[in-house]
Amino acid sequence: MKKALSVLLALALAVSMTACGGGEKPAESKPAESKAAESTAPASEEKKAPTGEAVNWNFATGGSTGTYYAYGGVIANVFSEKVPNVKLTVQSTGASKANIFSLDDNEAQIGFVQNDVMDYAMKGESLFKEDGAITSFAAVAALYPETCQIVGAKGLTSVADLKGKNVSVGDAGSGVEFNATQILAAYGIDINKDITKHNLSFGDSAEALKDGKIDAFFCVAGAPTTAITELATTNDISIISVDKEHADQLKKDYPFYSDITIPANTYKGVDADVQTVAVKATIICRKDLPEDAVYNLVKGIFDNKDMIAESHAKGKMLDPKYAIEAISVPFHPGAEKYFKEIGVMK
Repeated sequence: MKKALSVLLALALAVSMTACGGGEKPAESKPAESKAAESTAPASEEKKAPTGEAVNWNFATGGSTGTYYAYGGVIANVFSEKVPNVKLTVQSTGASKANIFSLDDNEAQIGFVQNDVMDYAMKGESLFKEDGAITSFAAVAALYPETCQIVGAKGLTSVADLKGKNVSVGDAGSGVEFNATQILAAYGIDINKDITKHNLSFGDSAEALKDGKIDAFFCVAGAPTTAITELATTNDISIISVDKEHADQLKKDYPFYSDITIPANTYKGVDADVQTVAVKATIICRKDLPEDAVYNLVKGIFDNKDMIAESHAKGKMLDPKYAIEAISVPFHPGAEKYFKEIGVMK
């Protein structure tokens, strides 16, 4: 049904553009450099290019104001200058779950996704319980952490303190809600029975905490996060830790989690380090992409990490060892080739 709807929507768009004499393509942006270098060959030929030949891939990212989109644009621009045999056309999308569907339909060939969401897709669980398993993709590299931040009113110090409280757990059915469900459960708290659950965005959660309508909220994003930074300028807040015992259990139960520290003074008034867990912003690709081309993609990212870091702060976190840890989905052979070549993978 999903694929049929995609085809019908594409046909409807084509008819509309013909009748109106053209128009903007929805949710798509191409960095200037990559536009100039874009091949004029038919899309089907580019996407199925033989191993060793130049490729032109659609890169599914996220919303146009988010980190995935901006970071994807930086990578595409660097590639247009430094890696001429891999051309990337950046697309604005609904992020992780939408990107997995897009790759499965071959509307995009690479994309950003949280490593927990790709685990759900591969197993047909949680976010993908109704859709079923999707196994047409492979891991390429984890790039940076998306930190599980639990923001509370001043005085809340433990996840256990959230029992009986008003807690926002992200949008309904979102990856954040599943993270919250898992973290709360590790402390014996049932998300549907032991808290008053609110499904709010990060910005709305911050406003609700500011107004005293909720006691805490979950935010899974790179730290610092703007919504929390702004809240901390007007309100005394606490960042609640996930202690080692519970973090170890989470990692055992869900292999996509990793340890992370939110440094002291990341947020105003939080003057001590906070231990918690994180998921990872990860690039995935279609399984059927040529090995040499994916090898060139991974090599191009890490060979040019300094240039990427100059244009986006998250580029400073690029690390080949980090790229392969806490990834539960099999890597593409091209990515494996690169990581084995530099000695971080056996």
